[in-house]
Amino acid sequence: MTDQAVDTGGVQLFGQLGEDRFLGRTREVKELRADIERTGLDTLAGRKAPRARVLLIAGRPGSGRTALAVELARQVAHHYPDGVLRARLSEPDGTPVPVERTARDLLAALEVTAPAGAAEDDLTAELRGALAGRRALLLLDDAADADQVDALLPDNPDCLVVAVSQGPLTGIADVRPCTLGGLDTKSAVELLSRHTGSVRITVDPRSAESLAEVCQGQPAALMLAGGWLAARPQAAVSDLAKQLRAEDAEGTPLHRVFGLAYASLPAGTARMLRLLSLAPAGLVDPQIASALTGCSVSSARTTLDDLAALGFLHAVESPLPEYQVPGCLHPLLRRLAVLKDKPAELQLARARMLERTLRLLQSCRAITETDSPKAREKLLSMPPALRFPSPRAAADWLRIRRPALLAAARHAVADGGLDTLARRLMSQLVRALVAHVGTQGAAADLYTVHCLVLDVAERRNLPREKAAALLNLGDLDARTGRNAEALVRYRAALDAGREANDPYATGRAMESVGGAHLELGDYDRAADWFGRALVERLARDERADAARLYGRIAAAHTCAGRYGEAVRNWRAALAGYRKIGDPGAQARALSELARVQEHAGRPEESLRTCREAAEWARRAEDTRLQAALHLRIADILGHLGDSVAAHLHRGVAERLLDEEPEGASADDSGPEQDANACEIRSASAED
Repeated sequence: MTDQAVDTGGVQLFGQLGEDRFLGRTREVKELRADIERTGLDTLAGRKAPRARVLLIAGRPGSGRTALAVELARQVAHHYPDGVLRARLSEPDGTPVPVERTARDLLAALEVTAPAGAAEDDLTAELRGALAGRRALLLLDDAADADQVDALLPDNPDCLVVAVSQGPLTGIADVRPCTLGGLDTKSAVELLSRHTGSVRITVDPRSAESLAEVCQGQPAALMLAGGWLAARPQAAVSDLAKQLRAEDAEGTPLHRVFGLAYASLPAGTARMLRLLSLAPAGLVDPQIASALTGCSVSSARTTLDDLAALGFLHAVESPLPEYQVPGCLHPLLRRLAVLKDKPAELQLARARMLERTLRLLQSCRAITETDSPKAREKLLSMPPALRFPSPRAAADWLRIRRPALLAAARHAVADGGLDTLARRLMSQLVRALVAHVGTQGAAADLYTVHCLVLDVAERRNLPREKAAALLNLGDLDARTGRNAEALVRYRAALDAGREANDPYATGRAMESVGGAHLELGDYDRAADWFGRALVERLARDERADAARLYGRIAAAHTCAGRYGEAVRNWRAALAGYRKIGDPGAQARALSELARVQEHAGRPEESLRTCREAAEWARRAEDTRLQAALHLRIADILGHLGDSVAAHLHRGVAERLLDEEPEGASADDSGPEQDANACEIRSASAED
């Protein structure tokens, strides 16, 4: 049994699990499968099981516990037609992954969109709801404690949870544990032979068994031992067994084999292996390895392949060349990095890694800007190794590397010593996500990144960036209906904008505060805050924004039933649009003015205004707005008793819609509807 079944640090959804080269554990697999069918305590008590059954595979890192879980999932996957979901609940350094992040990733794997910024309880409830009518298997790898698993358990007895942990999950009822020891001798020897070849094992089977005994049947130790022998065709199996027996008896077999294998590496390879412990989420590709060590990308790829052959890394099934630092080796490599490398060298390696990631994100975004000569020039100035051949390749890279990119941002912020690089990295990550995924599709990731930007801005006392982060977070809150939370964000952004003396942030925050009050139904406060923002715009002679704010004030008065005030403000907005010469905006403003006049009980005035709006819509070549206005004119004429004219206008509207080019779109909602559009603004102007 190997321990090569590793995940990419996030959540995976397996439709069909292919058979791996699995060894041994026959008894354990049989017992686990029997546990699935065994009657639970609730059934024995005459009650229906309220939750999914939980099987626990417990063992030390490197014992093959994850491989056993994957093999079990492969064997029973056909009983769970809704798929096998797999998530890792601990970072490579042992830090527990927040339940909120895991729940969101599981929902994404189930193709269920969760609101950005939602609380942990809301996300876990959404997850339980999504799994309520499904037969799915959850493989929760490397669980740090019972609380993590308990929060993710489906309230559905038709689901199965297979948890992997180092110890018991005390507190979860009716858990079926399976504690792993070493592999049986036959399987351990076969695992060795996969690396060394069968001849060396056949000629000296006793030494092979002795080596398996020294490794205590631990798969990770056996893989390192096999890799050491494979790199030395002239070495006898007995020689390695003797060396390991001669080592200090302290420590686990994995520690002893790792120490011997590491000591035999060339200096440059050993240094790269140590520095790989800095890779975010334990995920490594040739670009990251190249940046950490300062070598070329091609030589980094060769060294990574060599380390994977020696058992130090696991190759990840991915369209990109990608590798995973095994969780059992990560603490050993981190300890070696601290002992062998100076703190300044480690910090420099981190900085090079972040800078390389930043430049890749720049390239990833720039290739989408095909109409920008500046972007094309910048792209061509980059080294060939940093360029993507096509926008599709860039999008695939961003999707595959997403867990590592988000982890890089989190680690950079937590480090505290590379805040400038962290700010630039997050700025480029936001832009790349928006370019390839869109604001709506990437909302959850954007929320995470903006929270990190806010952390750095508060720590470094950067009020302008704090205001930008708070505005972006407020917009994302408002998009998901959390208007009270958005209002708090906007008020804080206003304070930060005033502290930074940033007129853009201040005016934007005032308008957003008004928008939040409008959504909350407090129309008086909404009109007041829109008025404050209007004063700022007028003082800076920003005519287009001022006209839009007149419209927003009018909308607040309309909602409050103050139609006279609404009419006055729409006329002010209309005057502003006339001054700047925007016929489309004039048409929309007249359309809204006509709507208010109709609500106020003045149909004749509304009719005249609609006709004027239709003429301006014709000049602006806004076909859909023209059609909508003719339909409204028809409705007003119908109410006034002129059915013949109403029929004619309906015919005009139908003809306009028939003539409209396919795919064209517009709306009749007025300019005020776009004012709360979520704006993703970079936390740093640096590019």
